[in-house]
Amino acid sequence: MSHATSAASNLPISRQTKQGLYVDPQALSAHLPALAYKDNALYIEDVSVKQLAQHYGTPCYVYSKQAILDMYQAYSDSFSALAHKVCYAVKANSNLAVLGVLAEAGAGFDIVSRGELMRVLAAGGKATSVVFSGVGKTHDDIEFALKQGIACFNVESQSELALINNVAARLDIRAPISLRVNPNVDAKTHPYISTGLKDNKFGIAHEKALSVYQQAASMTHIDIVGIDCHIGSQLTEVAPFIAALDKLIELVHSLQEQGIELHHIDLGGGLGVRYIDEMPASIAEFAQALLPKLQELNLTVFFEPGRSMVANAGVLLTRVDVLKPTAHKNFAIVDAAMNDLIRPALYQAKMAVIPETLPTHGLDTEGTQPWDIVGAICETGDFLAKERLLTLATDDILAITGAGAYGFTMSSNYNSRGRACEVMVSGDEHQLIRKRETLESLYANEMLWQKN
Repeated sequence: MSHATSAASNLPISRQTKQGLYVDPQALSAHLPALAYKDNALYIEDVSVKQLAQHYGTPCYVYSKQAILDMYQAYSDSFSALAHKVCYAVKANSNLAVLGVLAEAGAGFDIVSRGELMRVLAAGGKATSVVFSGVGKTHDDIEFALKQGIACFNVESQSELALINNVAARLDIRAPISLRVNPNVDAKTHPYISTGLKDNKFGIAHEKALSVYQQAASMTHIDIVGIDCHIGSQLTEVAPFIAALDKLIELVHSLQEQGIELHHIDLGGGLGVRYIDEMPASIAEFAQALLPKLQELNLTVFFEPGRSMVANAGVLLTRVDVLKPTAHKNFAIVDAAMNDLIRPALYQAKMAVIPETLPTHGLDTEGTQPWDIVGAICETGDFLAKERLLTLATDDILAITGAGAYGFTMSSNYNSRGRACEVMVSGDEHQLIRKRETLESLYANEMLWQKN
């Protein structure tokens, strides 16, 4: 039997038994921003989960405005000793309200598509604070971004570099670029979210970067402004970031010897979060480890945090529809499913599932049973959690924590299911920020075949 303990309260967060995993909801909520139990009822900021479920229905994504702002401020404060820009990775959660809150706070944005850039602009963000990443930028993507005046393209291949130069030449403007360098650093994370190894599709190999920079310097409509890397997501240690930074610093010095001067260095994102037992480095620890090396460079520093900004600012609320105990396994069939939250099926992610109301028998495994929390989709892979020790009844409301990142943004209409609504909470106020999709809307753009 293993225990994960809280450094602050020394209470057990989780307990692995022969029957399943027990997650102490009170101990976990004490580590998550905006979540707390009051009189045994779960609250997000000052609004009860029960009230939210009754008002908006389930499944429903709920985000804490203050938790998002606090994480942005933590990054900005931790690197206040040098010129910096926190560019939120839009792919983590692209809701306009989330983007608008960050834009108003002064954040920049990291995008990977024209659609994300349009969202940023619609939410009030400034193109001049946008960096454009991604391996597959098209002619139209580049032209649109150049016309908007984005801060920088993070270039991921020589072919892309040539395309940017050609588009910029046709528009008669100079395109600001940095190269995304692949430093071949093992982030020791899930292989699907590792981006800094030579086997990954991202970036330009470290050993080729200098020659590609020299190529860029010879192009008529390219303006070299920075250097970039991103080694993966959900990193819990600082060491891989330091290893990647050391390789970038080596390149910066080589570029200076070639007469190529940079304005910024972009360290990407990837700092991890606590889902259940993880103990990731804090933003302050991250900054403390990197600042000495960064201050010596005297360059503006860009960061592209996504998950760490919004994951624990959000929950997915779901209702228990059917309890199906069998001789071999107990299934709790809820109204959310893998189309709403694909992380457990796709990444084998373990996310906490906690009750809206604490059980009357107390905070222990007494009275609990092991349940697989599953959806109604016709796939065996449709699960949100497995073998969780819970006390359940039909119509119970459950909160899946850590769902503010890569939750709704990765959702789909598989099995012709409408996507969930999204809600933002601020203090004791709450507001719908995305309507629940109607079933009719799912086929509104489709047409029956008509014979001529």
